Amino acid sequence: MSLPKFAKIRQQFHVESLKDIAGTISEQFNHVKADEKIKPGMEIAITVGSRGIANIPLIVKSVADEIKNRGATPFIIPSMGSHGGATAEGQIEVLDGLGVTEESTGCEIRSSMDVEVVGETSAGIPVYVDKHAFHADGIIIMGRVKPHTDFKNKIESGVLKMASIGMGKHKQALALHTYGIKGISEMMPEVGKVAIRNSNTLFGIAIVENAHEETAIIEAIDPDKIEERERELLKNAFDLMPSLPVDEMDILVVDEIGKNFSGTGMDTNIIGRIRVLGVEEPKKPSVKYIIASDLSEASHGNALGIGLADLTTKRLFEKIDLKTMNENVVTSTFLARASIPIVLDNDQEALKAALRANWGVATEEARIVRIPNTLHIGELFVSEVIFNELKNKENIEVLEALHEMKFDEDGYLLPM
Repeated sequence: MSLPKFAKIRQQFHVESLKDIAGTISEQFNHVKADEKIKPGMEIAITVGSRGIANIPLIVKSVADEIKNRGATPFIIPSMGSHGGATAEGQIEVLDGLGVTEESTGCEIRSSMDVEVVGETSAGIPVYVDKHAFHADGIIIMGRVKPHTDFKNKIESGVLKMASIGMGKHKQALALHTYGIKGISEMMPEVGKVAIRNSNTLFGIAIVENAHEETAIIEAIDPDKIEERERELLKNAFDLMPSLPVDEMDILVVDEIGKNFSGTGMDTNIIGRIRVLGVEEPKKPSVKYIIASDLSEASHGNALGIGLADLTTKRLFEKIDLKTMNENVVTSTFLARASIPIVLDNDQEALKAALRANWGVATEEARIVRIPNTLHIGELFVSEVIFNELKNKENIEVLEALHEMKFDEDGYLLPM
């Protein structure tokens, strides 16, 4: 079977980004009067999650430096629910994969799955806080505010989620996910508020990225303003969120899935699939078949999100650590996301299978998009029919003219 020709294009998003990360963080510390909250000799915990946030090593280092400038000692607590196989060692490995190490940030990492009970919600859900954070003299809860991949609400991913499922570790994740989607969409914000209220939380730090996955906003927020401000920042995040250049696709090839790109391996907002019981699927984008080609090294075998694909490769399949992935998916209760799709020998065979099942569409007319991952979609490949629709648009730059797909000797697409 022949394959369509591809062209490489770049989407131009009109966005602004922060040029001085350290300077912005210094200003934000002053904004929340950090001098009054951080005193010499104090030990201050900084939460760091499992997401691939732009500039995260620099952001953490800059926060740590501000703490040190006030005579206090910063330390990092991995804040990621059940990720990293729900082990202290595994969560350090996740941070290492993101470039967040003791060397890169200049501060100690204290990793533990032990938690303290600090209260309960109005519905009786126990609220947990990491033991190292709870016994610190202060906590800075840092998280990226962005649209969630499982649900839509006024509060989604952000500081409150970090305060709840992040800081509450595996126990909090289990307690909330027991209620299914309601647990994280409706109950999670209250858990976060109880955790903040009943701990030594000094302030939150919210990060928002633009459509190029660059740091757009860093804002320090006083504890009593976190909920209100996070709602506003979520609107900013929606406005800045990138999207694929077309809504209708026959095949979407995702070169890599992984926890460093999205908590679901592939961002559901980008691919138009959620696959959570009781949650309505997005109307767009619409993709007939998704091919997941590889798993990122930073995921350490956790292929959660593979169930969002229809086809995958032996390369990816052989990298899966079932124990790590299953721990994560069983905790979440969204079991379909770890379902293994049909496994083909390589990209070439996966594409041929998807084209074979693309009923009534001639191969040369197939609407195919290829992206490196769902976090970086500025540069991508598109098949000829889509290229002809996009090539004259103002926000599209042609990087490579139409050409045959290029594979290595093992049948995998050459790196982008």
